[in-house]
Amino acid sequence: MTESQSPQNSSSDKPSWQKSIDLPSERGASRLIMDELLDKLGEHGWASADIFSIHLAAEEAIVNAIVHGNKLDKGKKVHVVCFVSSTVARIEITDEGDGFDPTDVPDCTQDDRLEVPNGRGVMLIHNFMTRVEYNEKGNHVLMEKVRDA
Repeated sequence: MTESQSPQNSSSDKPSWQKSIDLPSERGASRLIMDELLDKLGEHGWASADIFSIHLAAEEAIVNAIVHGNKLDKGKKVHVVCFVSSTVARIEITDEGDGFDPTDVPDCTQDDRLEVPNGRGVMLIHNFMTRVEYNEKGNHVLMEKVRDA
């Protein structure tokens, strides 16, 4: 028996999973990775509340990349890299658009912005994930959730 195996075969022994995929810039393309990502989170023993949070953040970031980044341009792709272990879930999303400055996204919780739909996704991503980083251009986001001990 190797060190990574155990008689119980619990989720903490499961080897980490990683997948890289290029998605087309069309509505609904997130389904090409999302089901597998959610399955892997479950296999690694993540709680349903954490799976919900990661699902919402990943879905929002992919849709933003397709709609706002690539502007639904069928000639452009959205590159997604997922990593799941029993303690960390990391999703990196890169679009081929011009990028954006995340500090320019208005605070959707301000009284004058409550009825405006823009900006909510970025806020949700920051609230649901442990770590969120954008590249300088603003066309790449790294989102990471660290499992609570």
